This record gives sequence, C-alpha cells and structure tokens, in this order.
Amino acid sequence: MKPVCLVVGAGAGIGGAIGKRFAAGGFHSVLCRRSDQEGLDKLVADIEVDGGAASGVLLNAVEDGAIEDLVEKVERDIGPIEVVLFNLGAQIGDRPLADTSYKVFELGWRMATFALFRIASTVMPHMEKRGQGTFLVTSATAAVRGNAGQHSHAAAMGGRRMLCQTLNAEFAPKGIHVAHILIDGPVDAPDTLGKMLGPERYQALREEVGLDKDGLLVPSELAETYWHLAHQHRSAWTHELDLRPYSDRPWWNH
Repeated sequence: MKPVCLVVGAGAGIGGAIGKRFAAGGFHSVLCRRSDQEGLDKLVADIEVDGGAASGVLLNAVEDGAIEDLVEKVERDIGPIEVVLFNLGAQIGDRPLADTSYKVFELGWRMATFALFRIASTVMPHMEKRGQGTFLVTSATAAVRGNAGQHSHAAAMGGRRMLCQTLNAEFAPKGIHVAHILIDGPVDAPDTLGKMLGPERYQALREEVGLDKDGLLVPSELAETYWHLAHQHRSAWTHELDLRPYSDRPWWNH
C-alpha cells in the first residue's frame, strides 16, 4: 500500500503539478477539485501514463461533511495520508466594502480558513497516531498584506496563516510538519491566471515576462519546493516561506 498525498485544490497549476511530483516519487496522489471532471480525468491519466498512481475526486470543500468523509474514505480505502496539500483558493475579485456582502465575505472565510480547519481536524488524529505527517498549505500575498478591495480575501488568508501557526505550535512536537507557503507572484497556470486574464491577455503576458524569461512562477518548479518541504529533516523544518519570480518585487517593497 502506497502512502497518500491528498491534494485539495488540484487544478492545472500548482495542485496538479504537485500531485504529479508526489506520484512520481512513489505516492498515491488523491486529487480533488470542485469541478471539471474531464480535466481531472486527464490529470489522473497523465500520472498513470508516467507510471504513477492517482485518483480523482470532485469535491465541494464548503459542503457540510464533504472534507471529513473524503479523509476517512481515503484512509480506509486507499492508504495512510502522509502528506496533505491544502491548495484551495479563495479569491473573489476586487470588491469595495459596499459591494462585499456578508455572504461573500463569509464564503472567503469558509474556503480559505474554515475548510483548512476542517481538514486539519480530520486528518491530524491519523497523523498523530502514526507520529508523523506533513501538512503543506498554499497561501497568498494577501495573508501578509491587505489591499483595497480585498476585504474577504485578506481577512481569510490572514486567518489561514495564523491557523498554520497554531497548528504548528501544537503538532510539530508530535512529529507533524506544518508549512505555510506564501505564493508572492503570478503563477503560470491556465485555470487561475489564464481564466482571470482571458486567453489572449494570458498568452501575451506569458510571452512578455514568462516562458524563457522566467517572470512567472512555473508550477513544476514550485512542486520541487513542496517535495523538498515534505522531505526535510525534522532538525531543520521550514515553517513558513515565500516564493516569487526573481524579477518581481517582494510583497514588503510594494
């Protein structure tokens, strides 16, 4: 039975690339996304063609019981979850305060913070019983800097960062590695940046600063960092880091 890497938020960018990397390294990658069964099936097929093991699950992470049922099913039917990648986004776009309804504000929290709390509450007892595990959490610049129009996103991501700190404080001494990974820059991903910009603007940006210019974060390269985090010796664990292209200004200089 192979160890499991559970990816919540397995799109065509960061999540999918990390699922592929862990499958190549001997894990069974359980890939979860909210929609696009066809894209999910293709991701699983790509992994299997390369000799890896993977499963795909459509998951609505804000639905009551969905995360909890998924974790227990994976533990029972596939194998022990040794690595969790929580890669769920919560960006709802720029909205002034007057246009940020209670429902919209709460949805950001449910996706970014409460869903993380729920998966931690469900998977940590299994990891604690085994005395080991890795809990990797993708985050965003909004976790450390609140911009105009980002009331829901910044509040939710700030909560995500603090939750990672409290989880680390409780579970690191029990052998469970919790890492908060701040993505401080645009990711070359068709289902996030591509959808936000549209096909023509996305391709123009890739040609202007991405591709061989390395001005966009490349998902396969990000995956190598996540793989390294999951295999650090416990005497030198990384608990927080930020990643950006070499040519971008860091968040604290904006």
